Amino acid sequence: MQGIKACVFDAYGTLFDHASPVEFVKEDLGEKADQLVQLWRRKQLEYTWLRSLMGEEHHEDFWHVTGEALDYALAALDLNRPDLRAGLMQGYLTIQPFPEVPATLNRLKDSGMTLGILSNGSPSMLTAAVNNASLRPLFDHILTVEEVGVFKPHASVYQLVGTHVKVEPHEVCFLSSNGWDAQGAAAFGFRVVWINRYQQPQERLPGDIITTIQTLGALPPLMGRCP
Repeated sequence: MQGIKACVFDAYGTLFDHASPVEFVKEDLGEKADQLVQLWRRKQLEYTWLRSLMGEEHHEDFWHVTGEALDYALAALDLNRPDLRAGLMQGYLTIQPFPEVPATLNRLKDSGMTLGILSNGSPSMLTAAVNNASLRPLFDHILTVEEVGVFKPHASVYQLVGTHVKVEPHEVCFLSSNGWDAQGAAAFGFRVVWINRYQQPQERLPGDIITTIQTLGALPPLMGRCP
């Protein structure tokens, strides 16, 4: 990992726990809570890919897509309750970081590393999430796909890092818990560390990942200069 000038992170699933918006209704929903987490997330990602394939005239921001995915999941699980929907959407604005995230980011920042987020999330969603978690001072750049109007893993999204951070792809350590995102970033030319939180098999897609870790806490030693 020598020569890295910036660490750039995916947001949802990497820094922020996409299961946390459902936490407040787990007792109410019982066994459907885990089903809701999984189905909501799956449809959320599927809709980003499908809208990207359908063309720019069908692009909507991630807040809109997240709502559509939730509507599908609630209908599929027979949970059509307006009060439940409103609370779950609000949960995405106060989404919780994984436990090791604040300390890891502080270690990287203290070492002089440039830090950024590159996310499908809309600007308002990302602002709310990082401010709620008191992480905003740690990031030099917060980049969103809304600038290019297409979702990951389109190459124009990853190009935003070079445009704004002024670094070459090989000078970027990109981190994502989403295997397809990790592969897409690696295919673009980033040096990728896959945060395999859920112990999934590697995707069969283009791109060579540098290494795999289970949580972000294992990242600073890989960077060499972090205390």
